[in-house]
Amino acid sequence: MTRHPLSIAGVLLTTVSAVIFVFVFLADLFGIHSNPYFGLIFFVILPVVFVLGLVMIPLGAVLERRRRRLGLAPHRVPQIDLGNPHHQRVVGLVFALTIVNLLIVSLASYRAVEYMDSTQFCGQVCHTVMEPEYVAHREGPHSRVTCVECHVGSGAQSYVYYKLNGLRQLAHLVQNSYPRPVPSPVVNLRPARSTCEMCHWPEKFHGDKVEIIPSYADDEQNTSSPTRLILHIGGGLPQFGLGAGIHWHTNPQNEIDFVATDEKRLEIPYVRLTDTTGKVHEFRAPDVTDAQIADGETRRMDCVDCHNRPTHEFLASPERAVDEALARGTIPVSTPFVRREMVAALKETYPDRVTADQKIAERLRAFYRPKGESAAAPAAADVDLVVRTAQFLHARNVFPKMNVTFGTHPSHIGHTDGPGCFRCHDDQHKTAEGRVIRQDCDLCHDLE
Repeated sequence: MTRHPLSIAGVLLTTVSAVIFVFVFLADLFGIHSNPYFGLIFFVILPVVFVLGLVMIPLGAVLERRRRRLGLAPHRVPQIDLGNPHHQRVVGLVFALTIVNLLIVSLASYRAVEYMDSTQFCGQVCHTVMEPEYVAHREGPHSRVTCVECHVGSGAQSYVYYKLNGLRQLAHLVQNSYPRPVPSPVVNLRPARSTCEMCHWPEKFHGDKVEIIPSYADDEQNTSSPTRLILHIGGGLPQFGLGAGIHWHTNPQNEIDFVATDEKRLEIPYVRLTDTTGKVHEFRAPDVTDAQIADGETRRMDCVDCHNRPTHEFLASPERAVDEALARGTIPVSTPFVRREMVAALKETYPDRVTADQKIAERLRAFYRPKGESAAAPAAADVDLVVRTAQFLHARNVFPKMNVTFGTHPSHIGHTDGPGCFRCHDDQHKTAEGRVIRQDCDLCHDLE
């Protein structure tokens, strides 16, 4: 009954996949590989091939039985006589070619796995969809951290979950039904303890940090008026006399749970604090009901609830983008009205990147073109630098095809460009005893 070609193919699939699986299992057991997608290919797909081969064997037997019932001649398996020199040569050739094919397929598979593990694969295969995140990652502080380190992780469960999720995203891509922009926050992002805290130690004491927030006027001199803050980062553990400051929130001895009633986690009507003594404090916003709290999303506070754009950050406004460029010296402050003109150029709406580059260049060059023989204009090199910087700032923060622009994805660090800290620290969240989540400025920083 197993002479049917389907059964023979099943035997071959099962045998080959079993041999490869044993080899890869031993490699994994002794830590020979460290690639996250390695397990996906060999511990998820390979067993599927193995089971498929097992199913093909009895299916072929059923088809062969049906053939015999119809009176058809049974399939004949070729007779191999290893005493025959011709058969010996053919078997040797087939065996050698099989080894070569396995080697080629293994090398190709490994290279494919390595490519799927790359940031280029994640950001450029689905170019339009992931372009904003890819550009932000490339220009951000975590550009050397690959996508899979935060979004996939290790373990077969992660491989299966995120790859099935990838199949769903692929279906949206083919159907052109993906959201624009990609929603944030990512609801299925791995917890901070498995991502951020692999490099950043939450119990570490940081002390104070000086932060200078640049700001320039729209006058001819681009007058600078920076804000100087001393941020009380703090941190550390209470048993060492520490545990204060902004990083008090990350102290593992404090458990903070909250309920958000909107998708972007901007509305937080309920906060529960379990302090180091085990005492529970429940803070409620005015007029919030139990039903609203029950219907909201409950989360244990971690790093990304404040550092919500650690890798894919977009600036909040054209003003913020130009001010930072001026502060870094990317564009010369001596260029007249450069802050005003660059902000105006960046605030315009353009249908695509090519048009944006063209219109930005035309606008800025027209403004700085000499108006007469006596009119002084900036040096051509300075104008070129202004144009290139404005084009870069637009390309870095605005993606028309994905409806992403300045401020689309606000950062929760601070409270000047969005609710940020004031989502909870508003003097309105109170316990039944009247204790409030304070909004005192000096809790987090001193203004100089």
